[in-house]
Amino acid sequence: MIRSQVLICGGTGCTSSGSPKIREEFAAQIERCGLTDEVKIVQTGCFGLCSLGPVVIIYPEGTFYSRITVEDVKTIVEEHLLKGRIVEKLVYKDTAVTEDENVKSQIDMALSDTAFYKPQKRVVLRNCGVIDPENIDEYIAMDGYQALGKVLTEMTPEQVIQVIKDSGLRGRGGAGFPTGLKWALCAPNKAPQKYVVCNADEGDPGAFMDRSVLEGDPHVVIEAMAICGYAIGATKGYIYVRAEYPIAVKRLNIAIEQAREYGLLGKNIFGSGFDFDLTIRLGAGAFVCGEETALMTSIEGNRGEPRPRPPYPAVRGLYNSPTTENNVETFANIPQIILNGPEWFASMGTERSKGTKVFALGGKINNTGLVEIPMGTTLREIIENIGGGIPGGHKFKAAQTGGPSGGCIPESLIDTPVDYDNLTAIGCMMGSGGLIVMDDTNCMVDMAKFFLTFTVDESCGKCTPCRVGTKRMMDILDKITSGKGELEDLDKLEELAQYIKTNSLCGLGQTAPNPVLATLKFFRDEYVAHVVEKRCPAGVCKDLLTFTIDKDKCIGCGMCSRNCPANAISKTDYTAPGHKLPSYAIDPSKCVKCGACMSNCRFKAISKK
Repeated sequence: MIRSQVLICGGTGCTSSGSPKIREEFAAQIERCGLTDEVKIVQTGCFGLCSLGPVVIIYPEGTFYSRITVEDVKTIVEEHLLKGRIVEKLVYKDTAVTEDENVKSQIDMALSDTAFYKPQKRVVLRNCGVIDPENIDEYIAMDGYQALGKVLTEMTPEQVIQVIKDSGLRGRGGAGFPTGLKWALCAPNKAPQKYVVCNADEGDPGAFMDRSVLEGDPHVVIEAMAICGYAIGATKGYIYVRAEYPIAVKRLNIAIEQAREYGLLGKNIFGSGFDFDLTIRLGAGAFVCGEETALMTSIEGNRGEPRPRPPYPAVRGLYNSPTTENNVETFANIPQIILNGPEWFASMGTERSKGTKVFALGGKINNTGLVEIPMGTTLREIIENIGGGIPGGHKFKAAQTGGPSGGCIPESLIDTPVDYDNLTAIGCMMGSGGLIVMDDTNCMVDMAKFFLTFTVDESCGKCTPCRVGTKRMMDILDKITSGKGELEDLDKLEELAQYIKTNSLCGLGQTAPNPVLATLKFFRDEYVAHVVEKRCPAGVCKDLLTFTIDKDKCIGCGMCSRNCPANAISKTDYTAPGHKLPSYAIDPSKCVKCGACMSNCRFKAISKK
């Protein structure tokens, strides 16, 4: 009889940290201790707290072990699973509650009550880190496929669409188009073939929301796509997923085969006469294929380039047939809306942004990971409470939302409620959900340059404003960060940005200037410093840096000289008072500004300006 379950994160983050070896070691140690019939190992999806991986949770106690190594496994099995004694030194510190500093701490706080999880509302992520994503029975045990059964046996397609409309669900892929309306536009078309497409081509730097859902709860997407197919009259669906997501692809394939075996995909589902099946298409990693028409073009086997609209996909989409496309997160909301009702979903969030939103929290933040919060939660709550603040004693500077398509929220607007309308009002956008946190060591001109470099590389080149315009903006930013900029360049950047936004063919080009426009709006003083003072305030832009050695602090150890790749550091004739060896100096004409000297100086005698 099973008395304990060992849940081991099998998401990409923990997998890269070695969780497969930890899982193997648990199996070996459990067998060695004769506990095979009493302890079950469950591989799950992402728990959310990626910065603490590899993560292990043991039930029924709910003990959360973090940053586990292979060497720790033997101790956990012998102490916790065999003797019933929790290994406190390995427990996630926020679950260890101590009422008296002189009393041994008790591991009695629920994980849901910790600072990271308590403000969250897990709808999309409700099964991630809870079930085995490769076992359909575990999904069914969590009310899986009940929503599909309900719509096929109790509801008409029109009623399904009305429920989604009433819920207020908006597309989570970035633009925020009302999902129910999108379905309604496709449904009346009487074409002999219609399609449902799931956009899992998550390409924003730092974004891993959709990947984690596919890795941790693939059946929820399959069920939702079948519901959408019933609502709009489609019998075929495609999941377009990045080939760089091998774990997600593997688990999707397993889930699709299991669903077919159980009669939840294929012919006559639930005896209703409704037919629906799915096919996976692998993307080659082109960011432009996140745009729905480019994605459909790629599924058809052609180069991923956007198509002019109209006609819209609801009229002529995949294979020139009416098509409804939503991203992974959007679909993941559907079954719960059907089961709990539109009022339940609409009760969360704000007036025009209902429900929750999943964010991939990264950058200069203590709790890197995956979070799901009700719409309208302030950025301060996300950064300071859920994210655990900025590491290293540094100060929060800005948060980039929406990746290369979004903008930055400065410290002065940290109390902004995060939803579609509030972000749009300050010149940013929700995007798919990447949230990159920056501190006072980040240069905002350099950040704008980073994101623009990405979009220049990812432009398909079909339209001139995007192909040429973004490259021209990139040239101006290069000029500014190399110390050759002029004040007129700032006006040129803004003029070019507006032209590109207005005239580009698809969303990639239309949003590409956003990071530049947002940083110009909120951090114009940094641009001016680069142009007028030829100085990078954050000390990031190499061409504007000068490394100097304080001759009175230098003890003459020579570590800087020995580690300089350009031989730019040599002894001087000066010996600082109290020291026996001559100080060193840097030759600016030879210095390549790599920073090796500064990182190797133990006496903080080297500075950069």
